[in-house]
Amino acid sequence: MVMKGQYLERPTLIPLQGGLVLEGVSHRGALRPGLLVLPPPSIEGSGMDHVVGAELAFAVSHLGHPTLRFNYRGIGGSQGSPSRSPAEWLEDAREALRLAMDNTEGQRVVVASIGASDAVALKLAELEPLAGVVLINPSLARPDDFESRPALAWPLAVVVAEQDETQDRARWAAVLARLEADFVVIPGATRAYQRNLPMVGKAAASLVGRAGGRLREGV
Repeated sequence: MVMKGQYLERPTLIPLQGGLVLEGVSHRGALRPGLLVLPPPSIEGSGMDHVVGAELAFAVSHLGHPTLRFNYRGIGGSQGSPSRSPAEWLEDAREALRLAMDNTEGQRVVVASIGASDAVALKLAELEPLAGVVLINPSLARPDDFESRPALAWPLAVVVAEQDETQDRARWAAVLARLEADFVVIPGATRAYQRNLPMVGKAAASLVGRAGGRLREGV
């Protein structure tokens, strides 16, 4: 029996077209949309147990939304060899997205990326219907990727650490304000978020809530 407020995770298998199976962890929830977490890819040396990914799943599922996070091929319990190919990361993410949508009766989900998985998230947004996008510690995405866009088809949040000197915060703030997107700077934090990690989860949960409002309005 599940008691209110419990945080229960279920091992989840994600089959790929070529026969490999990816390792995942999912959390049930009655609210929509769900959240799919893309971990940092193997070139950044992490997986679904990344502290930020775990915090995202906790914060969003705590509010009643389903979540799914997974390991790319060759990482943790996922079959295959670790890949440096963005095309293979995208293939893994698309299958995870299909499962996340199956878990929400085919409804769109929010995709949250960590680090260099930002490129995968933005490519997914071109190929699949999404409820929203959250980019945390963007490694490949830059403000100029959005400066030519007149509008966005989905809610967007970009989350950066105050002590991450690789980010052009002024340009991010300007373009995201024009697009009515969220720009969240986590005070006192490095990219490892040893300080103020719960603020990252709250930022993602806020975006998921906003996306849910748009879904209810039929946007």
